[in-house]
Amino acid sequence: MQEEFKFNVYGKFISIRAGGSRWQAFFLGDEGKRRLADFVIPDFIEPEELATFLGDLFHEMATPQNSEVVRII
Repeated sequence: MQEEFKFNVYGKFISIRAGGSRWQAFFLGDEGKRRLADFVIPDFIEPEELATFLGDLFHEMATPQNSEVVRII
């Protein structure tokens, strides 16, 4: 079974799946819909580093109302 991590990244919901030695990223939408993300997570990123990586990657999206990257699952 693949391990999955879900994050609220400055108001955008992203799911990251561990698939073997690779990461797969998806943007989450309404009603359980998901689409393949258009960014790559390097294989050397560890699970505990995902939130920091996503924060660094998407920091331009931060607003006063959405200023954090939070793991939700």
